[in-house]
Amino acid sequence: MTWNSGFQKWKWVAVFLAPSLIGLLVFIVYPIIASLWLAFQDWNMLSAPKFIGLANFQELLQDQDFWRALRYTLTFVVLYVPSVFVIGLGLALLLNQKVRGMIIVRTSTFLPVVASWVVVSLIWKWIFNPSYGLINYGLALLGIQGPDWLFQPQTALYAMVITSIWKDVGYIALLYLGGLQSISETYYEAAQIDGAGRWRSFRSITLPLLSPTMFFVAITLLINYFQLFEQVWLMPMTDSAADRQLRVIVTEVVRNAFSYNRMGYASALSWVLFILIFIITFVQFRLQKRWVYYESQ
Repeated sequence: MTWNSGFQKWKWVAVFLAPSLIGLLVFIVYPIIASLWLAFQDWNMLSAPKFIGLANFQELLQDQDFWRALRYTLTFVVLYVPSVFVIGLGLALLLNQKVRGMIIVRTSTFLPVVASWVVVSLIWKWIFNPSYGLINYGLALLGIQGPDWLFQPQTALYAMVITSIWKDVGYIALLYLGGLQSISETYYEAAQIDGAGRWRSFRSITLPLLSPTMFFVAITLLINYFQLFEQVWLMPMTDSAADRQLRVIVTEVVRNAFSYNRMGYASALSWVLFILIFIITFVQFRLQKRWVYYESQ
């Protein structure tokens, strides 16, 4: 009787979990396994796949387009992640102030986050326009000749970093704000009694207790922006040097898969990207013990 009731319970559990599990298997697990299988195949989507072993990975190591894409990806990450990390923290400290009307400021800083990259790219392509854009107009008022932002690879990369910071900083600030508001006021009251100033309280209380949030922010930023795609695909001016030369790893995956019909090579690129992200994430988790402080400790 007990076995039967237990079976009935798990039967209903299986019924309710089945839709999610089927979706997980069909849309996530199966594509992952299929992409790993394809990484060792030569398949142009027109003929049957042909097993070629490690040839795709060997070609990748000598592919100058891949190394250039990796260099631009790493450059973007190095420029973007520390900038939005620090600016987001500063904005969160501002939004954490208890002043009248702060709710309006918080809402306005989050608005760019919910905007699509298509809309954001159109807005900032106009702002960075070399002839009538606001950036070059402001530089001209200072007597500075503005560059052709979205026409050359290097300046286009800087433009995309600026745009990405503007779009994402509200979300990062919101994460920090949640961390700040979870810190008990008793810590600051005790520090004030001991004669600690604002800077000492920030360094000795705020930063250590905010470190779990900072760790989460660092992890998510690195994972997301090693998969950088929308900015590079949408922002450079069509048929410019930036459009032809500025490529990152994900754009190389898309081009090889859907422009060149090289699905096996694109799968190999995807798995190299996965391994790169996995290594960086693993190192971060190993290093967190040195700087992340949890109150339970």
